[in-house]
Amino acid sequence: MEKYFALTYEGPEFELFGTGHLIAIAIITMFCLSFLYFRKVWGEKERKVIHWTLAIALVVNESSLHVWSAYWGIWNIQTLLPLHLCSFILWLTPIMLVTKNQTIYEIVYFLGIGGAMQAVLTPADAASYNFPHFRIMQTFIAHGLLIAIAIYMTVVEGFRPTLQSFKRVFIWTNLYMIPVFFINLAIGSNYLFIAHKPEFPTLLDALAPWPWYIPQLEIVGFAILSLLYLPFLIKDWRAKRLTVPA
Repeated sequence: MEKYFALTYEGPEFELFGTGHLIAIAIITMFCLSFLYFRKVWGEKERKVIHWTLAIALVVNESSLHVWSAYWGIWNIQTLLPLHLCSFILWLTPIMLVTKNQTIYEIVYFLGIGGAMQAVLTPADAASYNFPHFRIMQTFIAHGLLIAIAIYMTVVEGFRPTLQSFKRVFIWTNLYMIPVFFINLAIGSNYLFIAHKPEFPTLLDALAPWPWYIPQLEIVGFAILSLLYLPFLIKDWRAKRLTVPA
C-alpha cells in the first residue's frame, strides 16, 4: 500500500490513451451520462445529498494533495497555490454546490469543463505516476469531478450559461491573468503557464514560443468557450424561430 503513496514511483510508465487512461476517461464519461437518467429519479432531498457529497469529495480530494505534498516536503508556493484556473475553480465549486450561485456556476461551466478536459486528456503534471498511485488518482478525481459537477448542475439542476456570462467569463479570465503574471515574476512561479511553457509535454508544445503562444492561447480559449456555449446558442435560436410568426 505504501508504494501507492510514495513520492518516487517505480511502476510502469503512464501511457497516454493506454488502457488505464481510457478506463479513467470512460468512468468519467459514464458518470456524466448517468445524470440523464437520475435527473428524472432524484427529488429535492436526493439532490441536496448529492450537492453536499460532491462538495465534500472535492474538498477532501484537493486537501489530500496538499497533505501528501507537505508530508514529502515538496509543498511550495511556486506550484501549489490555487492560482491555476482548475485549482482556483476547485475551491469555488463546493461553494457553488452549497449556495447554488449562478455566477460561480457560469465560471465552473466554462472554465471548469474547458480546463479540466485538457487535464483529463493530457494529465502531464501527474504523468510520472500511473494507476493506481495516489497522485494520478487524485488528478483524475479532481478534474473528473469538475467536469461532472458542471454537467450535473446543467442537466439535473437546470442551470445554464448565457451570452452575457460567456462574455464576462472571457473578459475576467483575461483580467485575472494580469495579477497572476506579476505573482509569477515575484515568486518565480508559472501559474496559468504564462511565464513559460511547462516542462512536461502539453498541448502548448504545438504553439509558438513564448510569449507568442499567449495570444494563441487567447484564440484557443475563445474557441473552447464558444463550443461550450454553442448548444445553448442553438437552443435559443430554435426557440426564437418557433416563437416568430410565419
